[in-house]
Amino acid sequence: MRGVKAKIRVYLDTSVYNRPFDNQNQTQVRLETEAFLSILEKIISKAIIVVSSSVLLYENSHNPFYDRKERVESYLSAASKFIRITEAVKRRAKEIESAGIDPIDALHLACAESNADFFITCDAGIIRKVRRKSGMFKVEVCNPLEFVLKEVFKSA
Repeated sequence: MRGVKAKIRVYLDTSVYNRPFDNQNQTQVRLETEAFLSILEKIISKAIIVVSSSVLLYENSHNPFYDRKERVESYLSAASKFIRITEAVKRRAKEIESAGIDPIDALHLACAESNADFFITCDAGIIRKVRRKSGMFKVEVCNPLEFVLKEVFKSA
């Protein structure tokens, strides 16, 4: 359709879904929590498409805190797209690992690349590693606050 802007597709890392449960005494944590809640509001209103994956489900299933696991599961149920681990995703994750990214994070990034515009994480280490080798990645990587400032309030 001409004139219709495509909705932004985001893949939220497990760290983002769990941010509300972190110690909110630190300013960065509190701001990232608020940013996540803004993103969640846009997801619920269907202004943003959220992409989930079997990697997110796997990681959440290992959360030792039942209340957190249940809450994150409810967030994950809002996903419009779901990525399963295929051979292509596994191959891409192996390539991503060569940038010094941990295997589980490489799987998240490979899933995000397959169907999202943004990979959003609270893990500063991942963001640093990706930005050092930015030409290698097919998805924009940022933290929740950067995303909200750049995309959510772009037209505000």
